[in-house]
Amino acid sequence: MTLFDLFLKGGPIMWFILATSLLATYLVVQKLITLSRVKVDGAKFILEIRSVLGSGDVKTAVSICSKAGTPLARILRAGLLKMKGAHQEVKDAVESAARMEVYRLERGLGLLASIAGIAPLLGFLGTVTGMIGAFRVIEINEGVVNPQLLASGIWEALLTTAFGLMVGIPAYFIYNYLVTRVSNFVFETESSCNDFLDIALVEQRKAQIAVKKARMAREAAQGKTS
Repeated sequence: MTLFDLFLKGGPIMWFILATSLLATYLVVQKLITLSRVKVDGAKFILEIRSVLGSGDVKTAVSICSKAGTPLARILRAGLLKMKGAHQEVKDAVESAARMEVYRLERGLGLLASIAGIAPLLGFLGTVTGMIGAFRVIEINEGVVNPQLLASGIWEALLTTAFGLMVGIPAYFIYNYLVTRVSNFVFETESSCNDFLDIALVEQRKAQIAVKKARMAREAAQGKTS
């Protein structure tokens, strides 16, 4: 007996379980691909940005972040674009971009968690409908039945439970794994963003001091000419 034969013996509920398994597979593959793209050495990337900003070249730093294309790079780029403003503007831009990146990573995880819970419930529903069918056969035959007549209902009851658990258990395990991956990303990104904000504050203060010195020099030059 093939797996497809077993699937058909499970009754109509099996099609709903199949739909949840296909949706879960799609979500898992999508998330694994997305998470594979967020891998970046945050400390090394921050050092690169620090060295560029140290020379006052904000445009090059923005270009580096644009080329990297990672979530961390997009977050830092949002902050770099506000470097000419107040430090609070840089901080707000970084926090807003970080929330957006975390939302993108978490999108779909709630649905995967729902599938992990719904698939076994669908299996139990199939168990109920299968047993109802078996007892219906007993009622129709007034209690005198051949066990073979009950096989269909028992098949449905057992197979839907088995297939529901086969979908729900892996989905629940992978959901927790993905949540852990996202949590690690959030922690590492938060640390990198704090380092960047410290660097940005230092560079903004340097820029402010340079502007003041330039203004004082101009005023002094004007005083001499007058």
